[in-house]
Amino acid sequence: MPMDWFLISLLIMVCGTQVRSDGSDHRYKAGDVVPLYANKVGPFHNPSETYRYFDLPFCLPAHMKIKEKKEALGEVLNGDRLVSAPYKLDFQVEKDSEVSCKKKLTTEEVLKFRAAVKKDYYFQMYYDDLPIWGFLGKVEKEGKTDPSEYKYYLYKHIHFDIFYNKDRVIEINVRTDPNALVDLTEDKETDVEFMYTVKWKETNTPFEKRMDKYSQSSSLPHHLEIHWFSIINSCVTVLLLTGFLATILMRVLKNDFVKYAHDEEAAEDQEETGWKYIHGDVFRYPKYKSLFAAALGSGTQLFTLTVFIFILALVGVFYPYNRGALFTALVVIYALTSGIAGYTATSFYCQLEGTNWVRNLLLTGCLFCGPLFLTFCFLNTVAIAYTATAALPFGTIVVIVLIWTLVTSPLLVLGGIAGKNSKAEFQAPCRTTKYPREIPPLPWYRGTLPQMAMAGFLPFSAIYIELYYIFASVWGHRIYTIYSILFIVFIILLIVTAFITVALTYFQLAAEDHEWWWRSFLCGGSTGLFIYGYCLYYYHARSDMSGFMQTTFFFGYMACICYGFFLMLGTVGFRAALLFVRHIYRSIKCE
Repeated sequence: MPMDWFLISLLIMVCGTQVRSDGSDHRYKAGDVVPLYANKVGPFHNPSETYRYFDLPFCLPAHMKIKEKKEALGEVLNGDRLVSAPYKLDFQVEKDSEVSCKKKLTTEEVLKFRAAVKKDYYFQMYYDDLPIWGFLGKVEKEGKTDPSEYKYYLYKHIHFDIFYNKDRVIEINVRTDPNALVDLTEDKETDVEFMYTVKWKETNTPFEKRMDKYSQSSSLPHHLEIHWFSIINSCVTVLLLTGFLATILMRVLKNDFVKYAHDEEAAEDQEETGWKYIHGDVFRYPKYKSLFAAALGSGTQLFTLTVFIFILALVGVFYPYNRGALFTALVVIYALTSGIAGYTATSFYCQLEGTNWVRNLLLTGCLFCGPLFLTFCFLNTVAIAYTATAALPFGTIVVIVLIWTLVTSPLLVLGGIAGKNSKAEFQAPCRTTKYPREIPPLPWYRGTLPQMAMAGFLPFSAIYIELYYIFASVWGHRIYTIYSILFIVFIILLIVTAFITVALTYFQLAAEDHEWWWRSFLCGGSTGLFIYGYCLYYYHARSDMSGFMQTTFFFGYMACICYGFFLMLGTVGFRAALLFVRHIYRSIKCE
C-alpha cells in the first residue's frame, strides 16, 4: 500500500514540479524571445522577508505591461512571484548600454530605494529558468563614522553575460556597473535612466550540465571534508554508544536471567535488580492513551514522509532551483500518508482497549496539523501586514484546504477504520496485576526532565555539524545538495535515538519504575527540543537576521519543524523501547 502512494506521489512530483519557462523545450533560434522573469527583492540577511519586484518603484519600458507568470503550488509556497522583467534579452542579440526606461523619482520613491539599499536589498530573476541575482545599490561608508554622513547609491546599469551552446542557453551571469550610480543620499526628486548591456559567448558545456555550477558550491573539497568529519564524529559516537550499551546490557541482563532462573534468591539480590519484580505492572497501559496513540500515529506518518522525501532527494528530484519542488512534495506526500497516521493510531488505541476511536482519530488529525495551522495563520497575517511574498494568496489557501478536505481527511478516516477492524491484540508476555505497584522514591536525576536532557544530548551531538549547513540553506543563501551524506546522518540519528532510549528504559525498569511508556516517547523526542535550542544559538550567533517578520517566521516555523521531529523521534524511541521490554520479559518465567 505505501508503495502505491509513493508511486502516485512520484508521478505528481514529476508532473507538478517541473516548472518550465515559456520556451518549454529551451531551444531557440537567433533573435527568438527568451523568457526573463523578475522574481522578488528583499533584504539579503532576511531570506523570508521578500517582496514583489515592482513593489519598489522600478520603471517599465513604454511598450511593456506587467505580465504575471502562472505558478505551481510549490512555487507560491516558496514565496516566488514571477513577473515579466523590464529587460529584453533575445537569443544571441547583443546590446550595448541600451536604455530600458527613464523615470523621474519622487522624493517618496527616493526614500523607498534608499531604505532598500540601506538594508542590502538584492533582486532575483530567472532567465530561461536559470536563477540570477544582484544587489540594488551600495552604501559608501569609507572614512565616515557617523551614519548620517553615509552616501547611498542605486545601480542603474546591469551587464548580462550569457553563454550558449548551439540553440540552448547554458549560463548567465549578472554584473552591476560600479560607476553608473544614482545618488539617493538627499531627499529630492532625481532623474534616473535604467540601462543594460548584453554579451553572448559560446561554450561547450552540455545543456544537461547547466545546473551543475549551482550544486558544486556545496561539494567543494573543504566543505566535503567538514561533512565527512561530521559523519566520522557521528559514527564514532554510535560505535562507542552501541558498544557500551551492548556490553553493559548484555552482561547485566545475562546476570539478571541467571538470578531469575533460580527460584530462591537472597533479598539483597531482589533489591539489586528490580526489573523482574515489576513484571505485573510493566505492561499496564499508559495514562492518556488516546493522546499517546495519536502521537504514535502522527510520528509514524512524519517518519514515512521523511523517508519518501529522502528517496526523492536521492533520485535527484530536488536539484538546485527546481522552484518549489520540495514544498510540493511535502504537501502531496503528507496528504497521501495520512492513512498511515489513522491506521497506526486507531489500531494501537484499540490494542490498548480504548473505546472512543472516533475521538482518537480526530485527535490524530489535529495533533500536528492543528499547531501548524495556527502558526501559519499568525505568520500569514504578519506577512500580509508586511505585504511580503510569503503571504499566501487566497486561491492557494483554498487549494490547500481542498487537499486537506478531499485527500488528507478521507485517507485518515479510511486508515482509522482499517485500524479499528484490524482486531490486533497487544502482545504482552506477562499478565498485568489488578492493582499498580507503588513506585519507590527515586533520586532527582531519575526524573523525566533530567532523563530527557540525557537522552536528547547524544543524538543531537551526532547531527549538530550537519544542522549548520541545513540552516544556512533553509534560512540563508547557501545551496545544499549532498543528500547522501544527510541520509547517512539521519540513519545515525535514528540508531542513536533508539539505543539511548532503550538504555534509559532499562535503568528506569531496574529502579522499579514501571511508567516507561510516556518516558520512552519523551526521551526519544527530546532531540527536537535540543534542535530548537540550536535555533536560538543560530539566530543570535550565526546569522544576521533581524526585524519582526523574519524573527517570527524563523522561530514560528522552526517550532513546527522541531515539534515534528519530537513526534517522529519519540515514536522511534518508544518502538525501540517496546521491542526491548517485550524481549526481556519474554526471556523470564513470569508467575
